[in-house]
Amino acid sequence: MIQAKNIHKYYEDLHVLKGVDINVKKGEVVSIVGASGAGKTTLLQILGTLDDASKKERFKLNINSTNLNSLSEKELASFRNEHIGFIFQFHQLLPEFTAVENVCLPAFIKGTPKIDAEKRAKELLDFLGLSHRYNHKPSEMSGGEQQRVAVARALINKPDLIFADEPSGNLDSESAENLHNLFFKLRDEFGQTFVIVTHNDELANMADRKLTMVDGNIVS
Repeated sequence: MIQAKNIHKYYEDLHVLKGVDINVKKGEVVSIVGASGAGKTTLLQILGTLDDASKKERFKLNINSTNLNSLSEKELASFRNEHIGFIFQFHQLLPEFTAVENVCLPAFIKGTPKIDAEKRAKELLDFLGLSHRYNHKPSEMSGGEQQRVAVARALINKPDLIFADEPSGNLDSESAENLHNLFFKLRDEFGQTFVIVTHNDELANMADRKLTMVDGNIVS
């Protein structure tokens, strides 16, 4: 699913990622742990094509057998929209939109007809136990509910791969546990691959594989 080699990232003189290699199999749930500043989020953003690697001439990234280095910016944006979903610590829902409208946004960007996007959004919200929240705005939902809406939004285009950055970091313990279990249910139901950056030991240890980062390198 993911083959990435020689990932470097510099911010001026700060060498954040120091030649990271990572491989993730299809259907695998991989957690990435490490101290703050180890480079976890930077790695996730580069793998998710939200940021560029440094030393690009030596950097290789293949996702789902596609060489992403060969794509134009427009092609890369299209690939990202169709094949990759993102879940962040702060759900990043648009406050003026309802749950259904927030979930539909990536589908609308893809060009999915409104009737089909809304049908898919409601199916996902039903699956996530949010059928009673279709028309509620984020301010009318709990933190756990908002994060589940964000999960539905990540799934709307049926992506092969989900990147999650501290997805339960802003939730109470019960909501966090429910979200963690949900990831594995989604993997089993839909076959998605998950790469999750987390400080939550419970979630990290639930993963099929746990990678530890130290000072810009994966050490275990």
